[in-house]
Amino acid sequence: MAKNLVIVESPAKARTLNRILGRSYSVKASLGHVRDLPKSKLGVDIENNFTPTYVIPQKKRKMVNELREAMEKATSIYLATDPDREGEAISWHLVQAAKLDAEKDKKRLHRVVFHEITEEAVKEAFKKPGSIDSNMVSAQQTRRILDRLVGYKLSPLLWRKVQKGLSAGRVQSVAVRIIVDREQEIQNFKSDEYWIIEVELSPVKEADSIFRARVIGTGGKAKLEIDSEQKADEVTADLKNAGYSVLSVKPKQSTRNPAPPFITSTLQQEASRKLHFTARRTMAIAQQLYEGITLGKKGSVGLITYMRTDSTNVAASALAELRAYIKEKYGDSFLPQRARRFGKKAKWAQEAHEAIRPTSIYREPEQLKSFLKPEQLKLYEIIWKRCVSSQMSSALYDTTTVDITAAVPAKKDYLLRATSSCLSFAGFMKVYSEGKDEEEEEGFVHLPSLQSNDKLNYLDVFPDQKFTQPPPRYTEATLIRALEQKGIGRPSTYAPILSVIQDRDYVHKTAGRFHPDELGTIVNGLLVTHFPQIVDTDFTAQMEQKLDEIAHGEHAEASVLADFYTPFEELLNKASTTIEKLDMSKPSDEVCPKCGKPMLIKVGRFGKFLACSGYPDCKSTKPYSVKTGIACPKCGNELVERVNKKKQVFYGCSDYPKCKFTTSYKPLLQPCPECGKLMVLDKKGQVRCTSCKYKTKLADMEHVEQESKAIA
Repeated sequence: MAKNLVIVESPAKARTLNRILGRSYSVKASLGHVRDLPKSKLGVDIENNFTPTYVIPQKKRKMVNELREAMEKATSIYLATDPDREGEAISWHLVQAAKLDAEKDKKRLHRVVFHEITEEAVKEAFKKPGSIDSNMVSAQQTRRILDRLVGYKLSPLLWRKVQKGLSAGRVQSVAVRIIVDREQEIQNFKSDEYWIIEVELSPVKEADSIFRARVIGTGGKAKLEIDSEQKADEVTADLKNAGYSVLSVKPKQSTRNPAPPFITSTLQQEASRKLHFTARRTMAIAQQLYEGITLGKKGSVGLITYMRTDSTNVAASALAELRAYIKEKYGDSFLPQRARRFGKKAKWAQEAHEAIRPTSIYREPEQLKSFLKPEQLKLYEIIWKRCVSSQMSSALYDTTTVDITAAVPAKKDYLLRATSSCLSFAGFMKVYSEGKDEEEEEGFVHLPSLQSNDKLNYLDVFPDQKFTQPPPRYTEATLIRALEQKGIGRPSTYAPILSVIQDRDYVHKTAGRFHPDELGTIVNGLLVTHFPQIVDTDFTAQMEQKLDEIAHGEHAEASVLADFYTPFEELLNKASTTIEKLDMSKPSDEVCPKCGKPMLIKVGRFGKFLACSGYPDCKSTKPYSVKTGIACPKCGNELVERVNKKKQVFYGCSDYPKCKFTTSYKPLLQPCPECGKLMVLDKKGQVRCTSCKYKTKLADMEHVEQESKAIA
């Protein structure tokens, strides 16, 4: 065995380091954490400064014994776990699990940190090894203890007062509250009517050049509210009898700058928008790209830098390579005079880290096509393109704004405006443009050549009734952005937060947007009433800041835990006596097949089910399914909503197993306008027919949203 032992978390990372370090090093994988708090009890001595008790899980014991033996025989031990708090804690736990003496083994214990798994970065890290950062370990341990205190103290209360099997998380509960609050906003929203009126015009001197201008004001001022059909009719009548002329023409050039290279949150947001990946899937694929992909004879190569980061920094060597590549590939006009520098995203952004970028910009996505899985290639491609575009020249637009006067006899003139915008230089947009969370109305039209005082022909007027819309429900992208903006969570926690709140049946996604489940709404209401601090966004953000301060050596672990637990314990004691037991069961329209009594809808660990109201005399149960009122396209029986073993919603025929029709898309009451068959709402928010090729956007079907709510 080699005298130099290297320990990492995963076999993939081990393979890549093996190739780089050579035969003089033996690289082994710990497969993540080797110790944790016990599952069967709290595992935290509250009376003794919140001292944790760690255990080695049964499934890890054989592997830990093997690592311990290897560590005893090694002359030098290099702990090369990931460069964040979790990685630092894994290294510390490895030392503790191996029962190494911190002083005695100090000379042979080394901590190596690198943010990209390339030959240059790895060898440089091994030349300058350090020691385990105790402050970062304390920060990770504090987070773990905080989450354990909330989970193991609050969950039993929910079992007694709501239903068995429930759990509450410190940060996850805040995410649920954000979704529930948004749903409440939507339910309470009162829509206001407004009208957009456009006039179709053409220059007298060029009658074939037709364009539209929008009414924006009267009397030369850009302010006009049209909030009723009566007022819209009045304005429309005036515009039909008006004389039109150009008031001013204002050309200008505007610039659009590229977005910075990805950090964890923006990568998850963009992968959600463009690739429809969940945050969990995005991070799993990014981990594979970071740890190494086998590139034929080159062996395993790390393709991107570390993917859990909140810094937009790019190393000087990478910037130089990037600028050289842009010059070679696209020419001088696409390269700014100086490298772009982007401000840090958050107060505690780890500036020692880099943004997420390719380890070599010359490794183009097309070159890797034969080595990567389709999902790996897609994610690598947006990382590569975003990084390249971030250092390219700004895009240039030629924009023209034309103000038009509509002179109405014996009344104030109306002010109309038309704007055209044309891309004159693509710049960074030649490579990449950032995705959008919501569709935006551009409002640009093609304009003929116009000058001040030009007379215009009136052709037609187009009044369009609109209604203000409630705020949209959160997607994964917008929820991550909201968490980041509120200071809740950190790069390593966004994906777990989104996964947990869905796994616990507190929220679900429909057409890519989060909806609170009944259980989530009930638990959130209970927590808001009795544990306001736990679900307070400001309090949670402050706690994240304190964890950052511990990591920077500016705060003591025990004091943070004590400051949290003392008031939390008081709330727990009070809630135990004041919260009344909630009856979560609801009547159904079904009767028990055994005794004939009504069946109740109940919620268990695996979701809703039907149980006899005669319990405990009758213990009959049945699977629960939601009726949709929509006919099965195969046999005509009713479609029902069901949940599979993976807690995924699907729709199937009520006459199963005779009819086995199923779809994972939400069925709609509205039949296809072309063939009359079943239409569904897919995961991208598009309405499509299950029989023919008809497809449209949900926004284009005003009545579908109400029908979708009725089904839900």
